[in-house]
Amino acid sequence: MATVILQRHGRTTANASGVLAGRLPGVLLDATGEEQAAAAAGRLAEVPLAALVTSPQERCRQTIGYAAAPGRPEALVEPGLDECDYGQWQGRPLQELAKEDLWSVVQRQPSAAAFPGGESLRQMQHRAVEAVRRHDAEVEQVHGAGAVWLAVTHGDIVKSVLADALGLHLDQFQRLHADPASLTVVRYGTGGVQVLQTNTHAGSLAWLAGPARAPQVGGGAGPAPAPGAVS
Repeated sequence: MATVILQRHGRTTANASGVLAGRLPGVLLDATGEEQAAAAAGRLAEVPLAALVTSPQERCRQTIGYAAAPGRPEALVEPGLDECDYGQWQGRPLQELAKEDLWSVVQRQPSAAAFPGGESLRQMQHRAVEAVRRHDAEVEQVHGAGAVWLAVTHGDIVKSVLADALGLHLDQFQRLHADPASLTVVRYGTGGVQVLQTNTHAGSLAWLAGPARAPQVGGGAGPAPAPGAVS
């Protein structure tokens, strides 16, 4: 079973100003976002990443650039990980959008939400989950069941993929969180899906370099301590 680390891009100028950026060009990380991306890359430094995959958006390509290192593969651009197509909502202030009738549908029944001139949240989830599972299968086929790879994408994409991994209906995906530059770890396998971490901001991920563990009755003993860790 391969393991994917889902990372949301760092904070952007649009995030800081309360604008729904969508797929607008020129939306870049701000200074805080750059710091967040660098910190996340530090957490990934001890993880042997077999593949780096990113959304086409500039903010994601900036974020994954921090994870680039000698010996690591070049990042692949995956359209299936692109931001949701918010259509006519794109580029508008969130405070303004919150007054729209569709806002409550997005929050309470996402499976029924379709953005005018854009896509539905069902369509978004379908193509995102397909892209992640496809890349995961390819990584495992080429690099083996213990391989780990990184996917940098967007908040709603992370939440929709995580909802699928947890077996949640799309209508429950707003219960989940994906903060800027946060890391979520999911392991796919023939016996099912394991969600190992969600929305994390700190802590070494060196334990991912160890052998994959099958689900255990009672929870098991957990990963082995990282070398040099204080017990």
